[in-house]
Amino acid sequence: MAFGGSRSGKTFELCRTLCLFALVAGGRYAIFRQHFNSVRTSVFMDTIPMVLKLCFPGQTVELNKSDTYFFCPATGGEIWGLGLDDKERVDKILGKEFTAIYFNECSEISFHAVETALTRVSQQTPGLRNRIFFDCNPPSKAHWAYKLFIQKTHPETRLPLTNPEQYAAIQMNPIDNAENLPQGYIEQTLGNLSLNKRKRFLLGEWSDDNENALWKMSMIDPYRKSEVPSDLERIVVGVDPAVTNSENSDYTGIMVVGKKQNKSDGKSHFYVLDDQSLLASPHDWAVAVCNTYRKWNADKVIAETNQGGDLVVETLRNVDAYLPVRTVRATRGKIVRAEPIAALYEQGLVHHVGLFEQLEEELTSYTGEAGKKSPDRMDALVWALTDLSEQNSVSGGTLWFD
Repeated sequence: MAFGGSRSGKTFELCRTLCLFALVAGGRYAIFRQHFNSVRTSVFMDTIPMVLKLCFPGQTVELNKSDTYFFCPATGGEIWGLGLDDKERVDKILGKEFTAIYFNECSEISFHAVETALTRVSQQTPGLRNRIFFDCNPPSKAHWAYKLFIQKTHPETRLPLTNPEQYAAIQMNPIDNAENLPQGYIEQTLGNLSLNKRKRFLLGEWSDDNENALWKMSMIDPYRKSEVPSDLERIVVGVDPAVTNSENSDYTGIMVVGKKQNKSDGKSHFYVLDDQSLLASPHDWAVAVCNTYRKWNADKVIAETNQGGDLVVETLRNVDAYLPVRTVRATRGKIVRAEPIAALYEQGLVHHVGLFEQLEEELTSYTGEAGKKSPDRMDALVWALTDLSEQNSVSGGTLWFD
């Protein structure tokens, strides 16, 4: 894994490595990002053409634009691009075998997706051994990449890796790549960022728990579970819907939470079961909500209507006319709504079943400061847990928070 600040050359160097493999030895390779449009426009239309121009002049390489892969006629080598948000392409490409794969901006990718993709690194190419590459601007120490490459522990089991010597990490920062950067980029552009962003994008540092955030990893890790309880009393799907559909839109938060009475302490315990959050059109996120509701055999959907109003319910009912939906509307700030839920975590009453990297990073970094991106997963989680923890939550209808 190459980690470090912005414009330090991480993507260029790892793309150069895959191009070298494909041009010299042949074989098939894949570059993964969370969003397909990002890998297409940033990597396949920008970085790789620049790598080929500067490092391999005169080499014949063809780009198949419809399937988004580069082909090297001399060796038969292929480099494929994949966005993990495109299920059809994921299914298509994961039907292939690869000599090596590269997770670009892995801080945005779930560990579950990584483990699934790793099963396809099985192609044998003479002269090469199978490898997996990662890069990222380091997020918080709660992220799976820090646990895997820095702490050398498995992100889910927390047990030490059986082969830690096979997990290498290198820090690459923009100061090391200064001669290839525009004048003033380091001193002015990165130097004028906020302290937290300077640490990440200039100094390439992993961030600790934010002392001003409501959640700490110490409120999550000790209570994590590996299996879904078989005797859950209720399950709800919390939804924080996005009302626009573009690359700059918010995600639609879709979180599944269950509840059961614990016989040993007589208290209600809550279980975070699934995260189906996505960037999608209203119709597509409505389909995802309905599919998630059916998959978990949930009791109902809890949907925030602050932005979309009645259109949120209408969008869901256009997909499933009989979907049980309870609408909620917030009239106070996110921090105020989240405080009672954070208190449940402090008491050890909320259990994450498995690892939820994006959610946990939102929880441990959100402070409510002005201008910070809306925490979509956190919002959906708070609505779901609020419904389950309310005394009168079994009744239907609209819940207004004053």
